[in-house]
Amino acid sequence: MTTYTVDKVLYEQSDFPVFQNRMYATERLAKDCPRGDIKLVEDRNTGLIYNSSFRPELMIYDENYQNEQGVSAHFQNHLEEVSCIVEEYMGRHSLVEVGCGKGLFLEKLLDKGIDVTGFDPTYEGSNSKVQRRYFEPGLGISGTGLILRHVLEHIQDPFNFLMDLKNANLGKGRIYIEVPCFEWICQKKSWFDIFYEHVNYFRISDFYRMFENVIKSGKIFGGQYIYVVAELSSLRTPRRDTDDPVTFPSDFTNSLSERSIGTTAKSAIWGGASKGVIFSLLKSRIGQTVDVVIDINPRKQGKFLPATGIKVQSPEEGLANLPLGSDIYVMNSNYLHEIKTMSNNAYNYVQVDHE
Repeated sequence: MTTYTVDKVLYEQSDFPVFQNRMYATERLAKDCPRGDIKLVEDRNTGLIYNSSFRPELMIYDENYQNEQGVSAHFQNHLEEVSCIVEEYMGRHSLVEVGCGKGLFLEKLLDKGIDVTGFDPTYEGSNSKVQRRYFEPGLGISGTGLILRHVLEHIQDPFNFLMDLKNANLGKGRIYIEVPCFEWICQKKSWFDIFYEHVNYFRISDFYRMFENVIKSGKIFGGQYIYVVAELSSLRTPRRDTDDPVTFPSDFTNSLSERSIGTTAKSAIWGGASKGVIFSLLKSRIGQTVDVVIDINPRKQGKFLPATGIKVQSPEEGLANLPLGSDIYVMNSNYLHEIKTMSNNAYNYVQVDHE
């Protein structure tokens, strides 16, 4: 008799925008955005966490996808920290960044004299060091190290994707992987950090099951991200560790209704990216409407958030009609000092990830 294992359900939500970082030109287009459901489960065989309701055919990236964080000085400091890790553990020669996006981190490495080639079919720049295609077997190109920053959480089958990268790199070299930290999400009960676009969620222990030889690992960006440096040749099929089960807080969404927003006075959220999109969406579903969304990214300003259709404003525009002392909900506490400086420390700042 065959015994079938059933994945453990951790968390469910419905009708989420499939792209939390795709901006829309009109409120109507934003409200009519493609949507999908979330059913986070722990795979009983591998122990990996993924959205079993994910539909990859919905994920069509285009020029309206906007996830640039480089306008923040704090994020630039983060990239500097990562570049030092890459240089120390992977060297300065023949590196490859897989999924380099708009090339921000690649440009930082090049500015430091590090030899790196980028691969990303959606790249829009003009740097000859970036190839507008996927890094895959048959290219005849290999690196002493591969860099994979905030890519793996978007890939439906992360292990086989890593195996493809290993084969593309002729089975050798090291790999730097950086992804959001699932343990931080659970500890902070940050319900605004679960997105449709992220099909996978990782713990550091997941990578120790996937790689026999992990050179270095840790938490960065205030604990919100985890990273590992591992030998590609040591990649192996992960097996669930019964002594290391995934734990998920039963009161994960309690803070959603504990602190009211937009019910008695005007308020704003600062951060029109992933966290702000989900925060405003779930708040609106319990009757708490966000008045103002502020973001310093000029490519987001004047555009509309998916699902809610709220217009993103510049700091100057958003603060102009916000009474002094009003609540500003800070979507990411890493940027609190920057936000206070830009708003003259004249408001009540609520750090939503510290609740």
